[in-house]
Amino acid sequence: MIEVMKKVTVFSLSERKDATIDELRELGTMHIESMVLKSEGALEEEKKKGELEAVLDEIEELKGKKEKVVQKPLDSPFEQIQDALYRLLNEKKALCDEIGRLNLEKDRLIQIGSIDPKSVEELKKDGFDLHFYLMGEKDYSKIRDSEDFTSIVLRSGKQMVIMTVNSVIKGSGAIEFNLGNMSLDEVSKRLDLNSLRLSEIDSTFRFYLPHTDAWRKEIAEREEKIKFENARSTAYEDGDVLYITGYIPEKFMDGFRSWAKESAVAYLIDDIKDEDNPPTLVKYPGFVRIIKPVFDILGVVPGYREYDISTYFLLFFSLFFAMIVGDAGYGLIFLIIAVLMNIKSKKASDLNVLLYVLSGTTIVWGALTGTYFGSEAILRNVPFLQKLVIPAITNFPEVMGVDADWAQNMLMKFCFIIGAAQLSLACVLNIIHKVPKKDLSWVADLGWLIDIVLLYFLVLYLVIGENAPFRLIASGVALGFVLVCCFGSQGPGIPFVKGLLSSLGGFFTTFLNTVSAFSNIMSYIRLFAVGMASLAIAQSFNDMGAGFMPLGLLVILLGHALNLVMGLLSVVVHGVRLNLLEFSGQLGMEWSGYEYEPFRKAGKLNK
Repeated sequence: MIEVMKKVTVFSLSERKDATIDELRELGTMHIESMVLKSEGALEEEKKKGELEAVLDEIEELKGKKEKVVQKPLDSPFEQIQDALYRLLNEKKALCDEIGRLNLEKDRLIQIGSIDPKSVEELKKDGFDLHFYLMGEKDYSKIRDSEDFTSIVLRSGKQMVIMTVNSVIKGSGAIEFNLGNMSLDEVSKRLDLNSLRLSEIDSTFRFYLPHTDAWRKEIAEREEKIKFENARSTAYEDGDVLYITGYIPEKFMDGFRSWAKESAVAYLIDDIKDEDNPPTLVKYPGFVRIIKPVFDILGVVPGYREYDISTYFLLFFSLFFAMIVGDAGYGLIFLIIAVLMNIKSKKASDLNVLLYVLSGTTIVWGALTGTYFGSEAILRNVPFLQKLVIPAITNFPEVMGVDADWAQNMLMKFCFIIGAAQLSLACVLNIIHKVPKKDLSWVADLGWLIDIVLLYFLVLYLVIGENAPFRLIASGVALGFVLVCCFGSQGPGIPFVKGLLSSLGGFFTTFLNTVSAFSNIMSYIRLFAVGMASLAIAQSFNDMGAGFMPLGLLVILLGHALNLVMGLLSVVVHGVRLNLLEFSGQLGMEWSGYEYEPFRKAGKLNK
């Protein structure tokens, strides 16, 4: 259920600006409208927070994987320590950059060995202009007897180092070498010193490993200051009057009124109007709250005026998950993971419970189809498992003694039944929602319901060859099409004729949507196709591994692990899509909402 919101404007004196905002934060129920995200005051706090996080990251990076750290309080002023460590962090970055450059220079100088650039400069002042060259052995053999210059070989081999005195080699494949400012020995010494300094800095940071809670506390305080500064910048001032607008769930209004009375502030409460865009607070009914982690991962929020489909999403998502993964053996693996998570955390989270549900539905579906790690042998050799199978949807018709084509067609038919049922449910929900509001567009949803039911029979005829009542289909789809064309743009307060003309104006769009309704039902065949693909992959790895046991056991394990990962990806791509696109599209949902985030201190519960 989507909680009812109220639009609230709080009025106070400008001189009490900070106090009023702080009291609103303590109240913790108002979602401030058009909250400034980067106020001028918050930018400075963001900068300090970034410095704190950088130092904390550097400290924690030095913690060993198996190293246990006992948290301790600091025995010196925190700000002094933070400033000193941040300076060290900048020094470390500069040292790392310099080490990178020195290593490149070292690799370059190794080509000619340790020649001191300063000595070369001194010789130049005395009239000895030295030049150094890199060249190949063949190129040098062509010019070594030249009278144009005098050369000295410093290193022989394929890559030669040549030195000339008061002369220059031009062409002949020679590359003049720039000595730079430091010799190879100086570069090596500088690298050693920098490495030693890095070790000293790391030791300093490591010393503060037992004190990381102090940084986390300070970061949390900075986050609170950032929120406060943003709220402060959002509040409007008109002379001596301050006002700030936001949204509060109706269930929290009594607490708000009590606060306003105690704080002696004025307020205005309005119902949500068409032009308002309030946040969405979904109250998940009981057990259904376990689907919330999925919505959080997907980052989708229904609009304030849209439906809460969490119950239907959970039901269909669990079924889709089971059909796509499709294997009782895989379901058992998920169940073991869920149990281990529960043991580790000691208390089952919503995500943990959801995993229990998904593993359970997968085990049930796998048992009904007779699928255990994609192995026909398991089903054939365990008679008890055969008693659990529904022959019409089995993945191993030969074991169950049924025709393979018939079983495959029945499984596809089941997928289309699910599709027609889910899309029809969307139409029914729209009708139930609109009739009490005297919204005549419910007649259009009735038209869509008629179209979906009859198009289902057309899908069965085209895909699995079932007999279809073509006259009924044609006349029914035509009727549904007419109802949508005439009532699609009707609504409360809209004159019937105006709504009719507007609906007829979308004639071509309605035609395309009718075709889309047919393709939406067809799209549910992906449950069959992806499930069969997963089965085929499992069987392939089983066959590959069986050929060269015991090494083949590793192939089987890796293959099933890969298949499990691919199954999870398929659930995201296909199972979620059917809920968020086909089903939600039929409901008219756009998932255009944004989450209710009250202005409050972190971890503080709403009153």
